[in-house]
Amino acid sequence: MSQGSRGKAARRGRGPELALAVFVGAAIAGLTWLFLVYPAARRGHARGASELTVVVAADDGIDDVAEELEHLGAIDDAHLFALYARLLGADEHLRRGPVRLRADMTIRTLLARLAEGLGPTQIDILVPEGFDRYEIAARLERWDVCAADDFLRATEDRALLDELEIPGPSAEGYLFPDTYTLETGTEPAEIVRRFVRRFRSGTVDVFAEEGDARQRAPRERLRALGLRDHEVLVLASIVEQEAVAREEQPVIAGVFVNRLESDTFLPLHRLQADPTIAYGCKVEPARRSCEGFDGRRITRAMLEDESNPYNTYRLGGLPPGPICNPGLPAIRAVLHHARHDYFYFVARGGGRHVFSATLDAHNDGVADLREREREAE
Repeated sequence: MSQGSRGKAARRGRGPELALAVFVGAAIAGLTWLFLVYPAARRGHARGASELTVVVAADDGIDDVAEELEHLGAIDDAHLFALYARLLGADEHLRRGPVRLRADMTIRTLLARLAEGLGPTQIDILVPEGFDRYEIAARLERWDVCAADDFLRATEDRALLDELEIPGPSAEGYLFPDTYTLETGTEPAEIVRRFVRRFRSGTVDVFAEEGDARQRAPRERLRALGLRDHEVLVLASIVEQEAVAREEQPVIAGVFVNRLESDTFLPLHRLQADPTIAYGCKVEPARRSCEGFDGRRITRAMLEDESNPYNTYRLGGLPPGPICNPGLPAIRAVLHHARHDYFYFVARGGGRHVFSATLDAHNDGVADLREREREAE
């Protein structure tokens, strides 16, 4: 055989080898993308919704679930998602029933929510300003971070509260509003620690700042009333619940400070704040006066219950602890409350209030509100 013939034969022999190498390389690249790049992808549209729920029926397979996810906008390609699930063996371990998802989840996290046995998943949990620990507990349980009752017990654990230097009956008020990345199955005590650490770092400057003499005056007034940082937080939690419009927070804070300070406002030193009574019914829902409480409307029985320690209509001063977890604006509103002669306020619509210095003016405002309510019916 000539040298040219041998060269041609060698090239023909390398042809299949080269094709195989290209195929293997492409396969490796494809699998690398599927296992490393694709799982980290975020869809994030979900037809404009931030959260969605997919119901996995008893006879649904991974193809059914993937098609529903694509229809909801949670993923782009049902076939690709189903392939990824099968390669991980997740198709044999699908959860049944409703599964709550976030639109911004990665593919990996989304699949871990849908199938058991893929390990813990990370969930971004938002704690809004004004949420109380009961609302936080329900949200944590809904996302499988921990059981609601376990979290609530952790917020009342005296040893943990002492460790975190919280003087109140619970961690309420110290569970700082923010977005937290938490893993499913996280220990409730560790969650409380994270929230409180965030509170300490987020409020250290707010409690420390003094400002000029004009800004220091409200703080000196609070100190004269015996209100230190913890008591400021209690009052801020009430302001957070009462004020809808943020610009009204300092004014409403000033109303409560006036009531605490005045020796003429009757009943003496009573805040008369509806949200405190409602919180007392959350703490002790079995209380007789709380029977039938719908979470909104305050009943006469609730108003008259002197045994409810959060009843600021019957008991003077501050309640035993915060009634929610206020944001920085509400805390600043107390520390720099407005100075005025108002003792009363009543809703006037649009999340705003009418403020009054006298009971007669306040009663006129209440009458106007009731008239508007009747006209709206």
